[in-house]
Amino acid sequence: QVQLQESGPGLVKPSQTLSLTCTVSGGSITSNYYYWNWIRQPPGKGLEWIGYIAYSGSTYYSPSLKSRTTISRDTSKNQFTLQLSSVTPEDTAVYYCARASRIKDGVVIWYEYDLWGQGTQVTVSS
Repeated sequence: QVQLQESGPGLVKPSQTLSLTCTVSGGSITSNYYYWNWIRQPPGKGLEWIGYIAYSGSTYYSPSLKSRTTISRDTSKNQFTLQLSSVTPEDTAVYYCARASRIKDGVVIWYEYDLWGQGTQVTVSS
């Protein structure tokens, strides 16, 4: 059974870089054809997708966060990592890692999320 677990500091100072790791157990992050995502939920708001790293190692980021986001992986540890630079208090949120599959029907493509980590609270404050 595949499980995801987020880890990282719960408090980050403004202007610093937020760094979180998602450890995947029970399955490989290089398995076809999964996409490994970071998603966050600010207090009182909805879910916001940050980006993913694919089974192939390719990455794709939300346009609104792209300039500050890097997602990478360590296949030897079966982990993938989020780095978000120049954080502000608006980056305070619960951060989730999640697995998704890409579904294609004709010209329409969407992603189905089937596994989530429990989430980790990150607060940006001095």
